[in-house]
Amino acid sequence: MESVRAVLIDIDGVLTVSWRPLPGAVEALREVREAGFAVLLVTNTTSRTRASIAGTLAEAGFPVSAGDILTAPAATAAYLAEHCPGARCALLNSGDIVEDLDGVTVVEEGDTGTVPDVVLVGGAGPEFGYTALDRAFGHLQRGARLVAMHRNLYWRTDEGLRLDSGAFLAGLERAARVEAEITGKPSRAFFASALARLGVGAQEAVMVGDDVESDVLAAQRAGVTGVLVRTGKFQPETLRDADGTPDHVIDSFADLPALLRESAQQ
Repeated sequence: MESVRAVLIDIDGVLTVSWRPLPGAVEALREVREAGFAVLLVTNTTSRTRASIAGTLAEAGFPVSAGDILTAPAATAAYLAEHCPGARCALLNSGDIVEDLDGVTVVEEGDTGTVPDVVLVGGAGPEFGYTALDRAFGHLQRGARLVAMHRNLYWRTDEGLRLDSGAFLAGLERAARVEAEITGKPSRAFFASALARLGVGAQEAVMVGDDVESDVLAAQRAGVTGVLVRTGKFQPETLRDADGTPDHVIDSFADLPALLRESAQQ
C-alpha cells in the first residue's frame, strides 16, 4: 500500500445508494484527490451513460467528470472492437447506454431480417421478460456469441436488494450450452483497461468496492490491492463464504483516507 498512486472506486454501494451519497463519501473523495492520488470510478452500472453518471455525481458534490468514469458498456465497446469487429449485436439491457457503445452495431428489436452475431447482455430490469430471453436463446442456438457486461446477481437500492442479470445469464448459459464472455468486473481485462487509463501498474493501485467477489477479489487476482467496504450489497455471510480474503475491510468509503495515510506512514 505504501507504493499506491491510484484508487479505483466502485460507485453503487460505495459512494452512493440509489444515486444518493453515502455519509462522508463526498468529503472522502475530495480528500483522496487532494492527497494527489489518481482516481477512476469503475462501475458495472449499465442503466446510464458516463455523462449521465458524472452529471448526477457532480450535482451531489462529488469532484468527478465523465473522463473519470469507466463503465462496463464503455469497456464492452472496446472489447467488441478488438475481438469481434463489425459484429451485429442483439442488446438485452435495461436503460439507454448506446452512447457508451461507441462503434457497436446494435440490431433493433423489431429487425427480423438481421441475424445477430452477438447476444449482448447488460443490466436487468423489466426488459428481461420471457419473450426477450427466449429471443436471445434462439440467437444463441443459431451460433451467436454470448457477451455479458457483468455477472452481478443483485444490487442494492434504498428499497433493498434487487435481482440483476447474472441470474438470467446463468440460465442462458446452461440452456444454450455456451459460456459468456465477461467484459466488465470481474474480468481481468476490465481492470487492465482501468490501470492503462491511469498509467499505473497493478501494484500501484487499490480497488474499493462493496462486492467481495466482483470488485475486491477480482482486483486482487489482477494484482491490485483490494479494499472491501461494509456498505451497499455487503453482507457478512457473503464475506464469510468468499473464495478469498480481502486485503483490507473498512466500514465505509469515508474511512479510506485514513487507511491510505496509515499505509503511507508504515
